[in-house]
Amino acid sequence: MKILVVGSGGREHSIVWKVSQSPHVKEIYVAPGNGGTSDIAENIDISVNDVVGLKQFAKDKGIDYTIVGPEVPLVSGLVDEFEKEGLKIFGPSSRAAIIEGSKAFSKKFMSKYEIPTADYVIVNNPSAATDIIKKERFKYPYVIKADGLAAGKGSIIIKNKKEAKTAIERLMVKKEFGVAGETVIFEEFIEGVETSFMVFADGKRGFPMVTSKDFKRLENNDEGPNTGGMGAISPSPYMDYDSIKDVYERIIMPTIYGMSLESRLFKGVLYAGLMLTQDGPKVLEYNCRFGDPETQAMMMRLNTDLIEIVDGVVNNTLKDMNIEWSLEPSGCVVLASGGYPEKYEKGKEIVGLKRAKMIKGVQIFHAGTKKEGNKVYTNGGRVLNVCASATSLKKVMEKVYNAISFISFENMVFRTDIGVEKEK
Repeated sequence: MKILVVGSGGREHSIVWKVSQSPHVKEIYVAPGNGGTSDIAENIDISVNDVVGLKQFAKDKGIDYTIVGPEVPLVSGLVDEFEKEGLKIFGPSSRAAIIEGSKAFSKKFMSKYEIPTADYVIVNNPSAATDIIKKERFKYPYVIKADGLAAGKGSIIIKNKKEAKTAIERLMVKKEFGVAGETVIFEEFIEGVETSFMVFADGKRGFPMVTSKDFKRLENNDEGPNTGGMGAISPSPYMDYDSIKDVYERIIMPTIYGMSLESRLFKGVLYAGLMLTQDGPKVLEYNCRFGDPETQAMMMRLNTDLIEIVDGVVNNTLKDMNIEWSLEPSGCVVLASGGYPEKYEKGKEIVGLKRAKMIKGVQIFHAGTKKEGNKVYTNGGRVLNVCASATSLKKVMEKVYNAISFISFENMVFRTDIGVEKEK
C-alpha cells in the first residue's frame, strides 16, 4: 500500500511511525512533514490547505489511503473533495467536522441531544457581548471562547469585568483569531479534572481508544496561558471502568447518533475533551481528529495495525476487529520554543537527539523542526515530543526527563511536572 499522511506536527510523526510498522505498507508520504518524518517517509512540499495539490498528488501516486492529522483541512472539506474523486481518506466530512469547526454549533448540538456540558450564551456582536458583561450573566470566573478554529488558543478564562472587556476587544474587535472570533461563547466555568477521550467512529458507533490526559497550560501546576498542549499521559489516572462506561453511554454514543440524525455521519476520530466534575463528566469541547499531544503517547501503546483500523473505518468493517493496546502506560513531554504560544524565534540548532534516542523505550516525535543536511533546527512553537513507555508511569516519566536532559536548543522551554504524582 501507498499511504499519504497530511500534516507537519508531532501527531503526524507518531502516525507515520505507527503506519511504518504495518506489513501492508510499502510507501509513505507526508505533506508537508517535518525534520523527523523525513527519516521514515518522503516529505512532500504541499500545504495541508492545498486541497487541489493534495488531491492531484494522491491521484498521480495511486495513494491507497490518506490520513488527515490537523483540523483545518477537515473542516475545510478535504475529505469531501477526495471522496468525490473516489480516493480513500480517513477523517470526517466537513459537515461532520463542524463539531470542532464551530463551538456554537457544538453547544447547540449538545443542548439538543442532552449531552452534559457547561451553561452558555452565544453572541454575534460586541454590543451583545458587552451587555452580557454588564448584566453579569455568569459569576466569575467564567470562560469566553472564540467560535471557530483558533489553534487551541481561543479560550480565555475571565476573572473580572476588565478581563472580559479585554477578551471581547481581542476576539471581536481586533479579531486576533480572524473570523474565529466573529461569534463568541460565554460559558460557565466548571471545576474538576480535565481529561481526553477518543474513539474510532464508523458513523454508527464508537470504538474507544485507551484513555489519556493532556496538559494544556504552558507552565507547571497548570499555570500560564493555554497552548496546543505541553504533554500527555496514558492512561488517564482519573478514569476507571465505570467512568469510561459513563462517558461512552452519556456522551460518545449520543454524539455519534445525534450527528447521524443531523445527516452529519461521523467517520474518523471523535475526540471529547472532558471535565470530570462532581456531577459526572461534562464536555468542554469536541475535536474531529486525533488529539495532539495525546496521540503521541497513545501510539506508543497501540498494538493493532493502524492501517487495518483505518481500513475498518473507511469500509465499515471496524465492528469485526479487536483493537489491542499495550497495558504499559506511556507519556509525552513537549519541548517548545521560548515565547510560545505567542511570538517565538525559529532556526535554532537542536543538539543531543541521537543520544536521547538511545534510551530504551524512548521515541522522539518531531513537530516544529526542519532538517538541513545532518543538522536539525527549530521551525515552530512546539518543537519536539519526547515520549516513552514503561511498566509504570513513574518509570515512563523518568525515561522521558532523562532523554530531555540530553537535548538542547536556544530558549528551550518545557514543563517538569507532566505525569508527576498523577499515578494512583
